[in-house]
Amino acid sequence: MANLRDIRRRIRSVNNTAQITRAMQMVAAAKMRKAQQAAVQGRPYATLLGEVLREISGTGAQLRHALMAERPAGTTVVVVVSTDKGLCGSLNSNLFRELLHYDPTKTVFVAVGRKGAQFIVRSHRRLIAEFTWRETHMLGMAQTVSRFVSGLFLDGDVDRAELVYTDFVSTLRQEPRRRSFLPVREIGSLVAAVDPKGPAVAPAAAEEQAGRLSGCVDFTFEPSIGAVLQPLLVLALDFLLYQVILEARASENSARMVAMKSATDNARELVRDLTLEYNKLRQAAITGELIEISTALSIRG
Repeated sequence: MANLRDIRRRIRSVNNTAQITRAMQMVAAAKMRKAQQAAVQGRPYATLLGEVLREISGTGAQLRHALMAERPAGTTVVVVVSTDKGLCGSLNSNLFRELLHYDPTKTVFVAVGRKGAQFIVRSHRRLIAEFTWRETHMLGMAQTVSRFVSGLFLDGDVDRAELVYTDFVSTLRQEPRRRSFLPVREIGSLVAAVDPKGPAVAPAAAEEQAGRLSGCVDFTFEPSIGAVLQPLLVLALDFLLYQVILEARASENSARMVAMKSATDNARELVRDLTLEYNKLRQAAITGELIEISTALSIRG
């Protein structure tokens, strides 16, 4: 009978776990729809901003800016966009594998999300800044991180900047990606939207398109090309990081919803197996008691 009590206790425990994972699944599903909508809606703006920058770069003007300065290979700062919480399947572990490609002696890290910061510290890499998620101010958070990284580059503390994040492709598919951030090389493709249905525009194709556009439109810059380029580059970098954060957020909620659904299904299946085992043991116990009673009566008779 003690075994029956243990099984009943396990069934109650697994049922409670299933209720929790089911609730987390519903919450993640509600957040997932909003996050996916925000990520998808940001892509057309990124494409349009990229076209504007391509047209400017195709005017033939000599574009020079401190954010475009090429330097010898030296220190690289990597912005890692992870999650603050777990329970999202293999999302973070797949992302952290990308960090293993960097040389720890020549790389410093900026973490957006506590999980990324914890991995960087555990793997004995140099973490110089950590930013936590701000659900209602993600654009402000993106601007803060972008200006911080740009400041490191302009001050000469780092020679390159890259982004490591999870790109949202679909509800069931999220892919870790690495992307260059600074210096700005091809401003026309700087904020090109990540299209899950096709590859990004190649630099040669971008130059061809820019030349075609510049042949149709004659631009006059007031007060100067430098004065126009400065706010455009800052805006492009801010929005690039904002779009990356939106993609990572959509990926996180999608992965968590799928993981919690899988956990709920596994818990229910385990409850069915435990219930079947409980009924078998209970039937065996009843049968044993009936045999003992019938044996006792036959002996008395």
